[in-house]
Amino acid sequence: MSRGRAMDIRRVGRRITFGLVIQAIAIVALMIVTTGPAFAAKPSRGGGSGSTTTGFDLSYPQCGSSFPSTTAFGIVGVNGGLANDLNPCLGPSSSYSQSELYWAVATSIGGTAQPKASLYVNTADPGNVYNGTPITDWPTTGTTPYGSCKTTTVTTTSGTYNVGENSQACAWQYGYNKASQDAAWLTSAANAIDGQNPPTSVPTSPGNYPWWLDVETANTWQSGTTGQAMNVADLQGMVAALKVSSVAAVGAYSTSSQWNAITGGTTSASGSLWQIPNWIPGARALRGAISNCKQTSFTGGTVSVTQWVSRLDGDYSC
Repeated sequence: MSRGRAMDIRRVGRRITFGLVIQAIAIVALMIVTTGPAFAAKPSRGGGSGSTTTGFDLSYPQCGSSFPSTTAFGIVGVNGGLANDLNPCLGPSSSYSQSELYWAVATSIGGTAQPKASLYVNTADPGNVYNGTPITDWPTTGTTPYGSCKTTTVTTTSGTYNVGENSQACAWQYGYNKASQDAAWLTSAANAIDGQNPPTSVPTSPGNYPWWLDVETANTWQSGTTGQAMNVADLQGMVAALKVSSVAAVGAYSTSSQWNAITGGTTSASGSLWQIPNWIPGARALRGAISNCKQTSFTGGTVSVTQWVSRLDGDYSC
């Protein structure tokens, strides 16, 4: 899976080729290349490199490459590596005619406990100033469960600025704003796909999909006990925004060590992060992913999906 860092980030894209083998008198190797419009014809269930029992997750590093032609379910990244940018091939665009959202909806054949298509979003809590630079999209107003987000004055080496407070209230509002933008991007991408009259229509409401919060230490987070409290508020704001967008299922992609480092751990039954489903990475093969279904949930909920990394990110429904 692709991850984001709010200010300083490096990403390595991966291009994957999938082979289709047809055996007759001789064996001829054919390369599968998925090109054409975003609503390219749905591949047959028997071909390609996918599986009828496992899924894949795709995001911006796979833009422009070949997508799996068969999968039980697909999980698509809404963001382009940062919490505040867009995956350029979530929907059709001038740069990429292939849509990963359409791929997940039209190619997935089901058959597991996971829905055919889900979404994940990058998360982060940079605070109002990061590396001496004010965060331009850090909120300055908002009424939240932690009170009002208010402004304050900060002085850095480059000058004095009026910014939103580095508080739980403003952190909650930051997360709320990011998730609201994600929901709007989803609807826009789905409308663009459906405007092309594809063979398979794509649901436009965020509530038609489960959503996963990608919570990793590679992203930018605040530190210390006070920082962890603001990180929790940030994630709670994201959950709240998705609920307002009619999303019923919100889970977290993380590991116990990363989740605990960022949030301080989910130890209380109160709060919207308690017992949300887990999607756990870390395996190198399907066998390891299956075994990881037995891990203890880092939120006190259930482990619903596990991931292993080969040429693509594969996913197993527990």
